[in-house]
This record gives sequence, structure tokens and C-alpha cells, in this order.
Amino acid sequence: MAAYTEAQRFDNIDFTTTAFASGNYEACTFTNCNFAALDIGGINFIDCDFTGCNLSNCKTNKTGLRDVRFKDCKLLGLRFDSCHNFLFSVRFENCQLNFSSFFEVKLKGTLFKNCTLHEVDFSGADISTGSFANSDLRDATFDRTNLEKTDFR
Repeated sequence: MAAYTEAQRFDNIDFTTTAFASGNYEACTFTNCNFAALDIGGINFIDCDFTGCNLSNCKTNKTGLRDVRFKDCKLLGLRFDSCHNFLFSVRFENCQLNFSSFFEVKLKGTLFKNCTLHEVDFSGADISTGSFANSDLRDATFDRTNLEKTDFR
């Protein structure tokens, strides 16, 4: 049975040198943690907050992200399209998401506030009623993307 961690705080931990347990994390807070290039596949994050963390190039096969908030995080090259799509719900503020992929991901109502999204692939995604408030979308791809009522201000 997978480990279950609830309402824990993780501060200033480099998970590239310290083991990160697989399992389910609910209502946990990760602050200034390094997950760079880690395999977080199959791990479920539910109602979690990531602040000032580096998750660049993490392997995300079947990772669950449900009501997860990222603030001031570095998420370069993340494959959100390989995450588990059941109840997928994220929000980003002041994050770097360059070279990431949201290919065919359901992002209805998702907030990207003050984010850098250079060369991000949103092909086939549903971002209806979402918001890219004050975000930089240089060379982002929106092919067959549902942008109905999306705010680009």
C-alpha cells in the first residue's frame, strides 16, 4: 500500500539528494524544495501548495495533481500531458513554465498569473474561462485549443 502523508510541511529540502517517498500527499506544503529531474510518476498531490520550488524536468507519468497551487516555482520542461487526468486541477502564480507541455490537457478555468510560458504547447487543450493575466506567452502553441472566454490581459 502507498504511503499517505497529510498536512505536513517540507521546507528547504533537496529531494535530489534526500529520498522522496512515493504515495499520496494531501494538504501538504512544499517551500523552497528541489525536485529537479526527479521521477514523481504515480505520486498523487491533493490540495498541496508548492512555493519557491524547482520541479524542472521531473518525470510526471501518471502523477496526480488535484487542486495544486504553484507560486514562484520553476517548472521548466514539465510534461503535464503525461499526468493523470482524473480531477486534474492546477494554478500558477509567478512561475516559469518554459518548454512545458499541456497537450490535450483539460485546463478549464486555470489561472496562469505573472507566468513565463515560452514555447509551451497548449495544442488541443481546453483553457476555456482560464486566465493568462500578465503572462509572457512568447512562441507558445495554441493549435485546436479551446480558448473560449479565456482572459489574455
